[in-house]
Amino acid sequence: MASSDTVYLKIEQNVLVREPSVALKDIAKITSTNQPLINKLKTMKVYAFHTPANQSRKKKQAEVFSVMKIIELIGQEFPNVDIQNIGEKDFVLEYEPKQEPKWLLYLKTAVLCVLIFFGSAFTIMTFNNDVGVGEVFADFYQQVMGTESNGFTLLEICYSIGLFLGIMIFFNHVGHKKITHDPTPIQVEMRTYEKDVDSTFIENCGRKGTSNDVD
Repeated sequence: MASSDTVYLKIEQNVLVREPSVALKDIAKITSTNQPLINKLKTMKVYAFHTPANQSRKKKQAEVFSVMKIIELIGQEFPNVDIQNIGEKDFVLEYEPKQEPKWLLYLKTAVLCVLIFFGSAFTIMTFNNDVGVGEVFADFYQQVMGTESNGFTLLEICYSIGLFLGIMIFFNHVGHKKITHDPTPIQVEMRTYEKDVDSTFIENCGRKGTSNDVD
């Protein structure tokens, strides 16, 4: 192995694994001009989650790592390799043994949809009641048409259709299809939330000294 071998390492801020034994290929993307070296690095073990044999259900676990620790482990096995980190400086390694059964995911999704539907409907109704939309429409209809509104006119119909279309356009989602290729507001907020959670978890572990880092 030549002393000039350079390996580029990229690790995301949050890495999810399904097996307790973690190899370098499970957490990082690696590239180099030395393909045999890459093959060896990919199979290199970097961590192993503790999973008690007497535990019927494996629990989720999470550890915080510094990329310096990964570089140190690589250096111990391959001392002549130059490691260039182009990813995160610190990252969260999550161990989730297996995915939940599909029926449970469908059940959670159905319950969530029901909650969102009735919650949104209640919010819209209370908003309309607070600002007096019905009274505004009735007064406007009487001023324009000269007759009293029965509560079910073209104004109410257009308002209801416009409200529905506005929600669809704003959330950029109709069933499984997206109106545009841009990420939806929910996706943006979820990604922002995930980054904030990971950053907070990393900072807390760093302050407590529980992160996996070099000495």
